[in-house]
Amino acid sequence: MATVGKTSPKILREIETRPVAWRNTDLAEDAGVVRVTDACRAELLDAAALLQANPLPIVSLRPDDFDLPVCRALMRDVKAALETGVGFAVIDRLPVDALDRETATKLYWLLTNMLGQTVAQKWDGTVVYDVRDTGKKREAGNGVRSSTTNEGQGYHTDNSFNLPPDYVALFCLHPAKDGGVNGVISFPAAHNEMLEKCPGLLERLYEPFFFDRQQEHSPEDSPISQAPIFRYDGDTLHTQFADMLVYAGYDVAGEEIDPKGRAAIEALTAIIEAPDARHDFVFEPGQIQIVDNRRLGHRRTAYTDWPEEERRRHLVRLWIRNTGRPFYHG
Repeated sequence: MATVGKTSPKILREIETRPVAWRNTDLAEDAGVVRVTDACRAELLDAAALLQANPLPIVSLRPDDFDLPVCRALMRDVKAALETGVGFAVIDRLPVDALDRETATKLYWLLTNMLGQTVAQKWDGTVVYDVRDTGKKREAGNGVRSSTTNEGQGYHTDNSFNLPPDYVALFCLHPAKDGGVNGVISFPAAHNEMLEKCPGLLERLYEPFFFDRQQEHSPEDSPISQAPIFRYDGDTLHTQFADMLVYAGYDVAGEEIDPKGRAAIEALTAIIEAPDARHDFVFEPGQIQIVDNRRLGHRRTAYTDWPEEERRRHLVRLWIRNTGRPFYHG
């Protein structure tokens, strides 16, 4: 059992009332949207011209080397939405119509790095991660991430099986032909509902579960990890959740998940999959979605891609973590 050797966890036993504990019916249609003003667009285009005239690898670029006061103010609004608001932001949008992919991605990098430290997203040190369909399919333990398929996803937090980032950013270069609808949900709101309806099952979510580590570790390390779904530090409710990776973790371990653990995950999944729990939107080129990966879950639905290679769905993902070193495991 994954719960062997556990200690008594600190449990949030009060209803979370901050704005991050929302259901979609609580939100305005444009919730979290931060619009790029004409002045910000002008700054970005000036920075783009400088980047094109002075080529540098993307990971060597630092926001402090660029004069972007209006964009910094925009990113302060984004940070406020993440930290004290609804927990997500949609930046609408970068001027991709006037830029090549590489330069547009560098502008995205500069903006995102105003929020904190960008970190590795794979054990091999990949920092800038392309979200595209590779044609591969997921199986327990095979290391294929859902981000590299066109399959639908359940609501999850990124890197729930290792060291989760604070924020997850996605930049849309090309949307899918059909499908690929993005959605976010509030785990504090789901926690509130479980606290009221099934507190016994909620307590199980504070105890460890197995996770499939998707081969993102050194060869000598264990292919599974153990972590609770919920952790409370006295102020913030932290969530590590990906139901498929929990079930796959038990498959890789060769163990059955305990009945209470399965019932607890099923209860949480039913709450976050309810139609009024999620806030959906369709990505458009140039838009950036950033979510608080500690408190919100995100997903995308299955999609059909364009036949032309240059039109295929392409997002660029960055992770921001403001503790530890930029290594994958901190």
